[in-house]
Amino acid sequence: MQNKDSQLILIVDDEPSMRLAVSASLDALGFRILSAANAEEALQILESHTSRDPIALVLTDLKMPGMSGIEFFHQAKTEWPLIPIIMMSAFGTVPEAVEAMKAGLLDYLVKPFSEEALSAAVAKGLSVYGKEAVPERRGRIARSDRPIITEDPEMLKMLKMARVVAASQATVMIEAESGTGKELLARFIHDSSPRAHQAFVAINCAAVPEALLESELFGFEKGAFTGALEKKAGRFELAQNGTLLLDEVGEMQLSLQAKLLRVLQEREVDVLGSKAPLPIDIRVIATSNRPLLAAVKEGKFREDLYYRLNVFPLRIPPLRERLGDIPALADHFIRESAKNNQSRLTSISTEALSVLEEMSWRGNVREFENVMARALLLAGGDVIQPEHLLFAETMYEVPDHSTASSLGTRTTTVRETERKLILDTLAQVSGNRTHAARILGISIRTLRNKLREYHKLDPDCENAETMRIEP
Repeated sequence: MQNKDSQLILIVDDEPSMRLAVSASLDALGFRILSAANAEEALQILESHTSRDPIALVLTDLKMPGMSGIEFFHQAKTEWPLIPIIMMSAFGTVPEAVEAMKAGLLDYLVKPFSEEALSAAVAKGLSVYGKEAVPERRGRIARSDRPIITEDPEMLKMLKMARVVAASQATVMIEAESGTGKELLARFIHDSSPRAHQAFVAINCAAVPEALLESELFGFEKGAFTGALEKKAGRFELAQNGTLLLDEVGEMQLSLQAKLLRVLQEREVDVLGSKAPLPIDIRVIATSNRPLLAAVKEGKFREDLYYRLNVFPLRIPPLRERLGDIPALADHFIRESAKNNQSRLTSISTEALSVLEEMSWRGNVREFENVMARALLLAGGDVIQPEHLLFAETMYEVPDHSTASSLGTRTTTVRETERKLILDTLAQVSGNRTHAARILGISIRTLRNKLREYHKLDPDCENAETMRIEP
């Protein structure tokens, strides 16, 4: 029995009887069905559906008049790479279909097939991709909760390469500046791979103290040393059959690099206190915010480990090299804010976009997201204007667009804008300083010092969780 939340499947076949038969079988299983008589019509249907009501899977015939099933598959995969596609044909396995399987075709059903075979193929597709992988077009091609937003040709080319390597077991090295989305790309590779239904485990090698990093990676048995009161599974073990992300691997000490190299070579982990090594079957993705080859030349990173990790290198361009993505990124963060805060959707002015496109964005997309978060707070539901854009350690001259003013420009200092942002944020969270500090991305101590500076902090409420905010 269908319901409004059941998944939507598109059937593409030029034979009406086949469309009807497959539709009836899937309808009986509770799916919602759309059908198309040819590939061109199917592409139009895919074009019209978004993440609000996504098509979860496509079944297409191989031999059709006009655009063939193979041609349709390649075009659909280019535009909607995460939609699982199953091919149907009465002509048996053909070389083109084999090549399509290599390129990401989910399955191949030979007509006539049983309802059991159809059901199994569909279940396979939905179990691998599930509801998390909501397919959207072009640059919005990652998990539905954390999409990669881009229209940049170089970025799209890189993502296409990422989809290719995802189908393999090759180790991937992602080199990119901080804030570009290295972990997002790693998750995209995992979600596009045959391991998508297994664990994705990440560890930041720069954030874990050297003394703890080894046990975090490899784990230990109960009683392995004084204080080991119970077994601890390392990240390699936790990622078994899935993907392990070694974030900022260049920060790892040389002594530990040697142990990591052995794990990658032998495909087994020596768990401290264990009598035998633990075999592992995982895909490894490593990231670095600086060129590792330079670290190799400086003697700070092992050359043999570098080449073991750098099997398939990928580079994410910094935001300053893809400024054409800024309108799409701004739109995305505005929509995300409206959804998360249950507020009305606002917009951004052309003048504000021009300012954003002129920035160097040393902090990349992470910095951009923070600027947009502050701008949305300052705009208060109105259209985002240049005066709502707050950049660290800058003074920005804001054009006065009012026809009633003859001053031409006015100057807004960071201090003035910062003060308004902090007080507005506190007002929005009813004076809760912990919540406000989290939104602003600063510590409680910094927030307390700022409030003293603004003469807004009463000594009597110095350590209170909430405070009364007045203009």
